[in-house]
Amino acid sequence: MKITLISGAASGLGKEFSELYFKDNNNLLLVDINKEGLERIKTSLENKNKNLLIDIYQCDLSKIEELKRLEKYVKDKKYFVNNLVNSAGFGDREDFIKMDIDKQIKMTEVDCNALLFLSRVFIEDMVKNKEGHIINVSSIAGFMSGPYMCTYHASKAYVLLLSEAMSYEVKKDNVHVLTLCPGPFNSNFVKNAHNDYTFKKIKPLEAKEVALKAYKASKKNKKLLITGFKNKLTVFITRLFPRSFVTLVSAKTMKEDA
Repeated sequence: MKITLISGAASGLGKEFSELYFKDNNNLLLVDINKEGLERIKTSLENKNKNLLIDIYQCDLSKIEELKRLEKYVKDKKYFVNNLVNSAGFGDREDFIKMDIDKQIKMTEVDCNALLFLSRVFIEDMVKNKEGHIINVSSIAGFMSGPYMCTYHASKAYVLLLSEAMSYEVKKDNVHVLTLCPGPFNSNFVKNAHNDYTFKKIKPLEAKEVALKAYKASKKNKKLLITGFKNKLTVFITRLFPRSFVTLVSAKTMKEDA
């Protein structure tokens, strides 16, 4: 059975992707650590159309043993993941010397390693079947260093570089990898990342708008999507100035006294 697997599906961008793939008549496997959130969206979608399969799976993506259990679950169910959306992730704004190292390590496990694991284990069947789409959620943060939010910026740079390479390797197999690089958008991210200062300076997009743009870009087999004209301009400008200057400007968007 063909199925669309979406990580971080209980809220934010993942929830919006779930709605879009559902509207396009895709069976769904929704993955998140928040079981109550998963059950809410499952009920909501099933009330709209009971002919599609809406499967949910609670998983702590920071733990490799749980990722392997998810892989086994998919194989035991004989699912073919023909669409994969890696939208799970979180950030944290804090001075490097004050950061909670356990939280930073967990961030890299979720933002980087879980995305790597899910992409690797499910891309194999895509290549074998000559069919598949992957959306990996990076950020415009991946194009520059981010003082006071350094782990997040580094993790998104990892996603960007990994996904671009993946896209090149599998394009001959009719498998398409889109790297989504949004700027700030409205979600629980701000609260969890303690990054209100940045969002006061930059008007965020709505998660629904970001997801829709990415969904359409993926359908067109695009490789990279930077949402919003100002965000595209920001990324372009980073190529024109010394990295030290870009780092300075990045720091000023993170902290008032940077």
